[in-house]
Amino acid sequence: MQKNAEVTYKWRLSLVAISIVICMATIDTAIVNTALPVISRELGSNPSSAVWIINAYQMIMISMLLPLASLGEVIGYRKVYITGLSVFLVSSLMCGLSNSLFFLILSRSLQGFGAAAIMSVNTALIKFIYPPNKLGQGLGFNALIVAVSFTIAPLVSAAILSIARWEWLFFINIPVGCMALILSVIYLPKEQHNDHLPVTKFDWFAAMLCFLLFLFFILGFGELTHQGYWPVVLLEWSVTLVFSILLAYKQSTHPSPILAIDLLKSANLLLSSLTSICAFTVQGLAFVSLPFLFLTVLHKNQIETGLLITPWSAMVAVMAPIAGRLSDRYKSEILSGAGLLILMGGMVSLAMVSDSSFMFGTGVKMAICGIGFGLFQSPNLRAIMGSVPAARSGSASGIVAISRLLGQTFGAGLVALCLSIFPGKNITIVLWIGGGVAMGGFIICTLRWVLSLNHEAIK
Repeated sequence: MQKNAEVTYKWRLSLVAISIVICMATIDTAIVNTALPVISRELGSNPSSAVWIINAYQMIMISMLLPLASLGEVIGYRKVYITGLSVFLVSSLMCGLSNSLFFLILSRSLQGFGAAAIMSVNTALIKFIYPPNKLGQGLGFNALIVAVSFTIAPLVSAAILSIARWEWLFFINIPVGCMALILSVIYLPKEQHNDHLPVTKFDWFAAMLCFLLFLFFILGFGELTHQGYWPVVLLEWSVTLVFSILLAYKQSTHPSPILAIDLLKSANLLLSSLTSICAFTVQGLAFVSLPFLFLTVLHKNQIETGLLITPWSAMVAVMAPIAGRLSDRYKSEILSGAGLLILMGGMVSLAMVSDSSFMFGTGVKMAICGIGFGLFQSPNLRAIMGSVPAARSGSASGIVAISRLLGQTFGAGLVALCLSIFPGKNITIVLWIGGGVAMGGFIICTLRWVLSLNHEAIK
């Protein structure tokens, strides 16, 4: 009995450590957005250059997710996780001490690398810690942490800036991160990868190709969404295609490729990843466009706008653990499909609001979107992580993270593209597009369900 109590105690502390780190890394993805004008002014830079404080972090994080997930399969998820956390803390100190824009961008790039290491193996660690019959519960709790962290990031930023200088946006990570690092080193269990690992050598050249592939893809997409110079977009995407072909050829016979081509041959995992990209595209699109809607169409003030955005995130936080528990009992494609259908309905209802709409009614529509997204996320995570062998959990974890970040990037990019193509048009056109993307995700989910029925019939 005492031994079981000790195991439970260590298990809970390891979860606390993971939760703290995921919360910190997620908040840092968006915490600088609010402070960008202040940082730009105090460092004496122009706003267009200061945007690279955000871009550098996101580009490095997205580009390094899959290589670091693959590295976790070779040397162990725990090592990648703890090393990433250490890099994140050192780079946070460097960010706070930066006295020039160049050094801050460099430090943020390093911080993005640390965040990528954390995010790339986070879901794999949860799969390792939780028993199979409670995996949905663990992934639901993880989804809850990500949703809450993403929501409170602007509030945390505003609170810190109201009492301290912008440097403390980064310094605050150090005491919190050090506590999480100590807990991780002591209580995070050591996984025995050598028992089932198909490879023992990391492919550094393939990792570089994968990094460059995503780097040039994101650069090209950013150029496209701002209606940049088309030859530059075509050049960057041509380079992306070349690196993709080289990487596919280089790892065509590899037992565990970095790009996880072997895993994506599974229809269930591929379709689950596509639905994840669709859902996070809708969320990213909504969170960028809705403040414009509330301020310009509904004529709300900043406080009212904040209150209207809250129901979405609040309902995601409520639904994520509930959906996680449900996914341990019921088919994930049914739960995820229902969530996307609800999300689509919520987006369409928001697209139909007008300046005569009541604030309460708009809040209810936001809550409907949150319920749909929360019902979708945990079961879809379980579908991805539950369909891969233990030896490939790292790559699956990387797919989860990169699907989320690509979706958020596409969502924000679609808003920028729509605003530049249709200047002066009502922002609700973006919400109609979001409803269409959610419908696309629902169709993919339905296809998953049909394929699963066929698979069961064959058995």
